[in-house]
Amino acid sequence: RANAETPLDAKTARQFGAEGIGLCRTEHMFFDDTRIAAVREMILADDEAGRRTALAKIAPFQKADFVELFTIMEGLPVTIRLLDPPLHEFLPHSEEDVVAVAEATGLDADKLMRRAKELHETNPMLGHRGCRLGVSYPEIYEMQVRAIIEAACDIAKSGKAAPIPEIMHPLVAKGEEMKYLRELTDRTAKAVLAEQGIAIEYTVGTMIELPRAALRAGDLAANAEFFSFGTNDLTQTTFGISRDDAGKFLGAYIDKGIFEKDPFVSLDQEGVGDLIRIAAERGRAARPGVKLGICGEHGGDPASIAFCESVGLDYVSCSPYRVPIARLAAAQAALAAK
Repeated sequence: RANAETPLDAKTARQFGAEGIGLCRTEHMFFDDTRIAAVREMILADDEAGRRTALAKIAPFQKADFVELFTIMEGLPVTIRLLDPPLHEFLPHSEEDVVAVAEATGLDADKLMRRAKELHETNPMLGHRGCRLGVSYPEIYEMQVRAIIEAACDIAKSGKAAPIPEIMHPLVAKGEEMKYLRELTDRTAKAVLAEQGIAIEYTVGTMIELPRAALRAGDLAANAEFFSFGTNDLTQTTFGISRDDAGKFLGAYIDKGIFEKDPFVSLDQEGVGDLIRIAAERGRAARPGVKLGICGEHGGDPASIAFCESVGLDYVSCSPYRVPIARLAAAQAALAAK
């Protein structure tokens, strides 16, 4: 599969032989110039009603995005990750940028600056992001689920190949989180399907990117029909190394033989790999049919793909232009395993 959220990426992936989308990052859609003002309005809202008003402006864009992706993928599975980054990423930060945004959108400059400061986090990678946004502000995920299911219904009613949406909740760590998010997803999806008078197949799952999630995969599998290993973040959280800062010292580690390869390029099969093995084993024990894949950059690395074959994962997902390499590596790994 391919990591794709734009029509160009999706078409490119299909041309290279991808058999679905393994990661559609919805936040990339939020950053679009036509909707960023509504996103900022949502962040600045003082209450749930205000957030819902702003989200109602974003919803048609989200739905249109999904209709386009489903059309291109022609019935192939599409894994859609609900909003993941911390909200401060959508706000301007310097005083000059705040003033410029305020003038362009009519939003209050002082409120913008104050909210940006309130949302600032010392370590945002481990902060208020991923499914924690869905727990704090469920209306955000409700809007996204509604847009996904409405788009799927539109495609099905048009007579085109029915899409297979896979709704993925990021950064889940506990079974209780997954249960809450599963209920939110099903409740919203069922409401849309009742309104539309149509039956659409969809699945709900999670991205495994925290060691606790891997170790307690059985708890998650009670409410997750698939796991997608987010190996970029799983590598970061396992090693305690920031991917963005690792360049300052990884060279020395490789030169001294401490690391054989950059663990963000080729999967650390001993540590991170063990967590994947454990999660696969415990996930399958709790839900025998659970679908397993990876969607980190390692999905395009031949050595990492061979490891995925050895663990029995169902698919790998990588950037569209790495799909040919991934297909060849997957075929070689499958042959070697026979």
